[in-house]
Amino acid sequence: MSYTIEYERWLSKTDPATQSELKEAATHPGEVENRFGTMLAFGTAGLRGIMAAGLNRMNVYTVRQATQGLANVIAAAGQEAKDRGVAIAYDCRNHSREFALETARVLAAAGIRSFVFDELRPTPELSFAIRELNCIAGVNVTASHNPKEYNGYKVYWEDGAQLGPEKAEEVQQQIRENDIFNDVHVMDFAAAQAQGLIRSIGAEIDEKFMAKVLEQAACPEAVAAVADTFKIIYTPFHGAGYRLVPEVLRRAGFKNILAVAEQTQPDGNFPTVKSPNPEEKEGFSIAIAMAKKEGIDLIIGTDPDADRVGVVVRDGAGEYVSLTGNQVGVLLVDYIISAKKEKGTLPSNGAVVSTIVSTAMTDAICKQNQVALFRVLTGFKFIGEKIKEFEASGAHTFLLGFEESYGYLAGTYARDKDAVVGSMLIAEMAAWYKNKGITLFEALGTLYKKYGYYAERTVSVKMEGFNATEHMADLMKHMRSETLEEIGGVKVTAERDYLKGTRQVVGEKKPEPTGLPESDVLYYELADGNTVIVRPSGTEPKVKLYLLVKGKDAKDAESLLDQYEQAMRELMK
Repeated sequence: MSYTIEYERWLSKTDPATQSELKEAATHPGEVENRFGTMLAFGTAGLRGIMAAGLNRMNVYTVRQATQGLANVIAAAGQEAKDRGVAIAYDCRNHSREFALETARVLAAAGIRSFVFDELRPTPELSFAIRELNCIAGVNVTASHNPKEYNGYKVYWEDGAQLGPEKAEEVQQQIRENDIFNDVHVMDFAAAQAQGLIRSIGAEIDEKFMAKVLEQAACPEAVAAVADTFKIIYTPFHGAGYRLVPEVLRRAGFKNILAVAEQTQPDGNFPTVKSPNPEEKEGFSIAIAMAKKEGIDLIIGTDPDADRVGVVVRDGAGEYVSLTGNQVGVLLVDYIISAKKEKGTLPSNGAVVSTIVSTAMTDAICKQNQVALFRVLTGFKFIGEKIKEFEASGAHTFLLGFEESYGYLAGTYARDKDAVVGSMLIAEMAAWYKNKGITLFEALGTLYKKYGYYAERTVSVKMEGFNATEHMADLMKHMRSETLEEIGGVKVTAERDYLKGTRQVVGEKKPEPTGLPESDVLYYELADGNTVIVRPSGTEPKVKLYLLVKGKDAKDAESLLDQYEQAMRELMK
């Protein structure tokens, strides 16, 4: 169906406000094609897009259509699946609650029960709730750290992890086959409540969730020893961590927790930051100004759905600097291993799980401490799959999972990254080091001296236009057609193509398997031991470069990162 025909259908079948918006959009060249030239893609990360009217936007109609696809998949699994129901959560973004309630109405029309949180909650609590309530699935309305114009629709399955590729394709197929108006059914909300198809959940789940988080403490006595003097500033960036993160910190024993008042009130417009992203130091400006006045030990910030956490600490010169997701990850790995060793609680079969695009420093730490390390594809659902494997086999005890994009999980109560437990463990770790007379920044320096100066950089190459997905596919196809012999003057010794599932060593006749599922990722191993990875984003129109290096010192590592970035940008023109 042409985009103009679909546009006319929307004009005749949508509500007056949507019709008015669409008529105004038609006055801008190319806008109708942009909104209707393609459908908003549904993948393992669900839906994500700008909130506006149109097939290629996040709105009530596309949310209902996605939910109908999910409902059809659940209904096909039988009555038991429908009775088990779906847990639904949402963040602080504009329209998030509205989209969540529309999700429940569509599920109710299909005879599927839903458990809707009474207000915004952290993403990991949804994962926990799915498992705690024995739901067949879960939906979280959030766009994580994206700008305020965006929203998203994440779908989880019964294990509490986001959908895997096969299940996501089932839902996507149902979405494609269902007409957005004629095949989508909605039930009156009050009637669904009266029939027990929509139920509210809240405080009881909070208590059970926080209890599980607190169980993950590696050395709680370290907190007690410095609680009177140790100070923390916390900001939720207007998001879902505003209640549970400080409450968990208090229950963990911290006494001096200062909130950034301007950023504590949930607000989908994120008025105090350019972007609600804990990766970006700009968002911490207010917190840093407070810290300078108060003599603060640690600043913690969580993103709008409280699944990722950023950290700011004082460096050797007394200036406040932000740590990268990789730096916090290796600090946590080393801390959990070291603290448990000190207490004699480190399991002999302990294991860490990280992703193929995260720092190689983790390998060195785990090897030194005789702890198993498993590498998985990008996406916390793959870390969740490893936890499931460990539980089934008993071969390993899960210690920590982390990815470079500021996501961490300790414990097996959830299957998604958790900024609540991440915040608690980061604060506990800082307290542990304070007992030893050093700061987190100094602890990181100690790791570099011990294991070598590892450094990482993620570079995003943005794609413009409504057909950005096609541009990304074309770029990856072009990269695969080129056999790279060197990058930045350094020879490529092996190439992994995760889409083919092969690792081809230069000079060898036959490739070997990667041992991981199919994924659109190219991974170049270089003669100097460093790595360059190319991967299209699963949630945004951009291709990402991951540069992983080890230098002689900080200056050398930075030079290597510059060298490889420049070379790759030239190759991708």
